[in-house]
Amino acid sequence: MSLEMRAVVGLLVSVGVFHLAGAKVSPGSSSLREEAVAFQGELPCGEWDCDCAFRQFDCCCASGHMHKVEELTFSRLTDMWQSVQQLDHKVLETIGGRRVAFTASGIPSMHCFGPFSSDVSVPYTTVSLNHGDGYNPALGIFTAPRDGLYSFAFTAYSRMASAGDRLYHQLQLMRNGKVMASIGEENRGNLEDSGTHVVLLSLERGGQVYVVLRTGRLLCGDTGGLNAFSGYLVYGTEA
Repeated sequence: MSLEMRAVVGLLVSVGVFHLAGAKVSPGSSSLREEAVAFQGELPCGEWDCDCAFRQFDCCCASGHMHKVEELTFSRLTDMWQSVQQLDHKVLETIGGRRVAFTASGIPSMHCFGPFSSDVSVPYTTVSLNHGDGYNPALGIFTAPRDGLYSFAFTAYSRMASAGDRLYHQLQLMRNGKVMASIGEENRGNLEDSGTHVVLLSLERGGQVYVVLRTGRLLCGDTGGLNAFSGYLVYGTEA
């Protein structure tokens, strides 16, 4: 663009702004405005209709551009709203996935559970909490619904019917068939005994954790549901 053209465009812009703003102008500036309005050259104004803006005396010249701005703004607001909605759904999915917890207690017999000729998983009979439906009370097995770090606790309690009877129990916490923790007691000096163990275990989705009563051992006298098994998801570890 030549220097002459730059000067004309600058003049047109200045005059146009004053004109649209309704500013009062001096006689000298009035003649400049008339020259600007009478200019017949090409006005490099991009998307703006400069012929309309500088040669008409109303405000409708900019309506087309303002309408485009309005549509663009509305479109961006719509996109932002959709993004917020998607984020909201993801947050709910994440929070919902963290609701993994269970608590079960009690053994199938009020007298004695065991002894058995092989290791047997303990089917804790009373389920007071089972968020995520990971615990199966019929089998006594918890199945992880997602990858993560889990906390588990189990309690072994036994009370013999009379003094001198032998306390003889051993429970093992198993993860996918491997022993993770153990509680046991063998003596004739105590009428009753209990122990609790808490562990943190990493599990992949589908991994199983359960408690087994060892071969030949038994749990007796649990009338208050003191034998218990519980667990919950500490945090997920999905990529």
